[in-house]
Amino acid sequence: MKIILANPRGFCAGVNMAIDSLERALQLFGTPLYVYHEIVHNLHVVERFRQRGAVFVDSIGEVPHGATVLYSAHGVAPAVRAAAAARRLNAIDATCPLVTKVHLEAVRFAKEGYTILLIGHEGHDEVVGTVGEAPANIILVQDEHEVDALDLPANAKVAYLTQTTLSVDDAEVIIAALRRRFPNIVGPSRDDICYATQNRQEAVKDLVPEADVVLVLGSQNSSNSQRLAELARSCQKSAHLIDSVHEIRDEWFQGADAVLITAGASAPEDVVQECIAYLKSRFAADVESRTVREEHVSFPLPRELRVVG
Repeated sequence: MKIILANPRGFCAGVNMAIDSLERALQLFGTPLYVYHEIVHNLHVVERFRQRGAVFVDSIGEVPHGATVLYSAHGVAPAVRAAAAARRLNAIDATCPLVTKVHLEAVRFAKEGYTILLIGHEGHDEVVGTVGEAPANIILVQDEHEVDALDLPANAKVAYLTQTTLSVDDAEVIIAALRRRFPNIVGPSRDDICYATQNRQEAVKDLVPEADVVLVLGSQNSSNSQRLAELARSCQKSAHLIDSVHEIRDEWFQGADAVLITAGASAPEDVVQECIAYLKSRFAADVESRTVREEHVSFPLPRELRVVG
């Protein structure tokens, strides 16, 4: 068996920044340290920090008055920030800058009187935060059928934004439907879908023709990981989204000569290497690392941590 190891894969700059932020905050402020929502959408990362004293909460009301809270990489709505201020929390903002860009675009379009059509998945932390910036102006659109169902005139003053972790191909289909329905629609000056999401999808798209089976390392609630598995399946390949080596089933590889391995933007590299080690020992697999695109992006720690440090 041959393992085709996709590059780029795994942690992106936003995830690295968020994880480094929580590491630094634990050093500076000790435990318990509260985190609003999962720091990133990965079971391993969350559990490792939980064992070190991080307390993950879904409501600011769960954080004691005056405590330290760190916002996850997915961003938060203004109402969350206001609630934190009311409780006099020491708030550290580890929102990915690419998510912040979408928030700022939502605020700008709302001030200019646009109805904002946000392409994304209902209930995702990032979408909840973005909608919270201008709830009266934003309508969530999840697919092209919802475009047809929009109760807006063709000449409505509309703008679109997208969740950063979408499938590029799926988003393009919805954007095309929006442009047909609303010829004067405006969008962001640059694509909202983040560079890392696009690059990981591009790597799968380029390499999947050579593979019989695809393994995507990532958690089920990771949007960008789900999109990688869906992309592989859309190319008529057997694809499995797994959190760890313990979920691998040998029967997946019956008759398989080549396995493509990639990882979502919040999946740690050690879980990738554990899967590779298993396939090497079980199937005498050889590894061929393939780089589709180089990445050299990094984001600084939040201002709160840089000032204290």
